[in-house]
Amino acid sequence: MHDPRKLRLILISMCTALVAVIASVSGLNVAQQQLAADLGASQNTLLWIINGYTMVLAALLLPVGAIGDRWGRRTVLLVGLGVFAGASVAAALATSTTLMLLARLVAGAGAAMIMPVTLSVVTSSFPEDRRANAIGVWAGFAGAGGILGLFFSAAMVDWFSWRWLFVMPIALCAIAFALTVTNVENSREVHEHSFDVLGGVLSAIAIGGIVLAFHEGPEHGWTEPLTLFGIVAGIAALAAFVLWELRHPHPLLDVRLFGNRALASGSMNLFIVFAVMFGLFLVLVQFLQAVLGYSALRASAGLLPMAALLMPLSSVAPRIVVRTGARNLLIVGTTIVTAGLLWMANVPSIDGGYLSVLPGLLLIGTGMGLIMTPSTVAITESLPAEKQGVASALNDTVREVGGAIGVALMGSVLSSGYRTNMADVAATLPEELRGPVQSGIGQTLAIAPQLGDQAAGVVGAARQAFVDGWHQSMWVAAGLAILAIVLLVVRGPKDSPAAAAERELVAID
Repeated sequence: MHDPRKLRLILISMCTALVAVIASVSGLNVAQQQLAADLGASQNTLLWIINGYTMVLAALLLPVGAIGDRWGRRTVLLVGLGVFAGASVAAALATSTTLMLLARLVAGAGAAMIMPVTLSVVTSSFPEDRRANAIGVWAGFAGAGGILGLFFSAAMVDWFSWRWLFVMPIALCAIAFALTVTNVENSREVHEHSFDVLGGVLSAIAIGGIVLAFHEGPEHGWTEPLTLFGIVAGIAALAAFVLWELRHPHPLLDVRLFGNRALASGSMNLFIVFAVMFGLFLVLVQFLQAVLGYSALRASAGLLPMAALLMPLSSVAPRIVVRTGARNLLIVGTTIVTAGLLWMANVPSIDGGYLSVLPGLLLIGTGMGLIMTPSTVAITESLPAEKQGVASALNDTVREVGGAIGVALMGSVLSSGYRTNMADVAATLPEELRGPVQSGIGQTLAIAPQLGDQAAGVVGAARQAFVDGWHQSMWVAAGLAILAIVLLVVRGPKDSPAAAAERELVAID
């Protein structure tokens, strides 16, 4: 018999550890100005401090997930929590950019030990009849954790200093550590074959290179040496990984499994959803701060309605799946997300303010709440018990890479639209001011005092140019969502005979 109280404590401990990791992905975004002033960080260094964490995390997910299956999931999780908390303490106390960057890279390695193991512990601990509901709760925290982390970080930066934004991750690690020691068994799977070391190395290079390229490209240009290195290394390592896994008798990830409709469609849907979500976070927070003049805390609070829908819907989605089937629910959820993006692409305006954004935000939160759990279940149920660490890591890798590409793609479209719309305005200014005005709305607001009588007109044009560029980025996001719908219709997951029979019984009742 499974003790309901113990299962509940296991789920609480895994979600607590997960939020610590997710909250740290975007937490430093709201502290860039303070970091630059306190540590003397350049814009390029800031980019590495913020994105280095994500790059290391994404690169190590697959091999570390497989290691957790072999060495024991609790052992890897506890080590990860210790490494992550220690690195977060070091980051909070950092006195130089070098120490801060090193701490963030080490934190990314610790996070890679935590994130996939939290899901594999859930899938291996809960009985089959309660597993989907538990995954739904996990998925809700995975989706909303970034919003909650952004809100907490903004509060710490506004009220205290950037050093305090590490308090929440450290505290959550301590709570998760204590709950894990007392409630989680050190489950592991017996493997008679050796670990696929080369597959692990190639996967790390492939994912790390791709994420590096999509972080560097929008900021420094797609033809810059470091960006090109990331693209070439990522693609070459990915090709080598696929060829190696096809030949290896016991691969880290059997790539033939992507012929499974559930695994392929679940992965693709999560990829697109997180690309849209992280890209939306980027442009929406900028809209609230730069266009509407919100503080960091108020802008972060503007995202909370999305989390308020996403979390409970992720929890109830398994019960809805029983009545509708996973494929139908994924199509409905993705269609609702598309409707929200189409709203964002047409309606929000400067004059309409936050209320013009809110309906689209609520639609996107609703759709994503319906999507995340069945997509995650589709991935985890496609791999056997001894590969749950790999399944969980694949789920997390898809999320992280999707988020990185979404930020790069939507950020690039927004920046391009802004520059195009500001070209005529910039041409009327002195030559030394044209570059800053065309580079982005942040710099335009910063130099506004130097514009004299032209300031009001230029700032107004910049805000409108930003909104126009944002609308273009939302059209791109809507296009991605429509592609996801088409893929679900054509290659969406099919119900198992047991699931179909259960749905028929529910319909009869």
